[in-house]
Amino acid sequence: MAKTIAIIGDHFMLPEVFQDKILTLCGDGLSIRTRKDNWPDEPMEHGYAVQGMDGLKEYFGTADGVVDFIGDAEILVTQLAPMSRGMLQRLPKLKMIAVSRGGPVNIDMAAARDHGVLVVNTPGRNASAVAEFTLGAMLSETRKIREGHEALRRGEWRGDLYRADVTGRELNELTVGVIGYGNIGTKVVRLLRAFGAKVLVHDPYVQLSPEDAAAGVELVAFDRLLTESDVVTMHARVTAETKHMMNADAFARMKKGSMFVNTARGPLCDYDALYAALTDGPLGSAMLETFAVEPAPPDLPLLHLPNVTITPHIAGASVRTVTFAAEQAAEEVRRYLAGEPPRNPC
Repeated sequence: MAKTIAIIGDHFMLPEVFQDKILTLCGDGLSIRTRKDNWPDEPMEHGYAVQGMDGLKEYFGTADGVVDFIGDAEILVTQLAPMSRGMLQRLPKLKMIAVSRGGPVNIDMAAARDHGVLVVNTPGRNASAVAEFTLGAMLSETRKIREGHEALRRGEWRGDLYRADVTGRELNELTVGVIGYGNIGTKVVRLLRAFGAKVLVHDPYVQLSPEDAAAGVELVAFDRLLTESDVVTMHARVTAETKHMMNADAFARMKKGSMFVNTARGPLCDYDALYAALTDGPLGSAMLETFAVEPAPPDLPLLHLPNVTITPHIAGASVRTVTFAAEQAAEEVRRYLAGEPPRNPC
């Protein structure tokens, strides 16, 4: 009897890409059904806001709709579909869930373990995309790209941006502090090395790669990174230890005129303290890609500062992220069907 696979994609992680990658690796003889949800054209939901979905973070889709679609499928491949304890109780034939994200925040992992359901994910799926975006964010600020663009939009020719006391600086003359040395942080460091920047890294749980250490990258304490860096960029996970690690005290220790970049997660930063640091403190500018509440409320003061570049949480959005994540998920499906151990079990 053919194995049944349910694929729930969306307008980013396209279900047809999932299906194509699975068929390429696993061949025919599978029963596959697909569904395309309306994310990101409609916002995600959060578990704390919906009865029966506590324990889940961001997800898309209703419990009844997802359960009805999965039906008798043994395998679910998805990016955002929720899976709560109550849903698992209604899906006795489900044995594997492949989540095409860095973390399975849409799955109740304790319930999955209790029901004997294997959950795998796709770590690093967007690491290259976020790393490239981070460098672009730095260049936009350090080379005055945003300021020149906004001035021309207003009909103003900023010839003064050529003044030595106004114009931008090159990365090869700057010290960049990288907080977090995981999949994304390591790629950011590699790109910064290519630009010739002096790189400091803070991450108490890792060692530098031999290549980075040989290239002069230094693993340093948090305080030294703050006081010596011209640019500080965030690439840590949100934990009890890292939440609001960038607070009023941290910003006060940064260099005058320095730049802050957050393409990681909003809760890493106290944004009220950041606003004060940008208006009355040492910071010269900031680039913000993520927020503690998303979508960012229109009255958020940071949205209206002239020395801030802001984007709507799109650093990880690239065509390659789609295909790479689908390839990783398809490989996990192949391994499951072949009786091989998973590559990225959660």
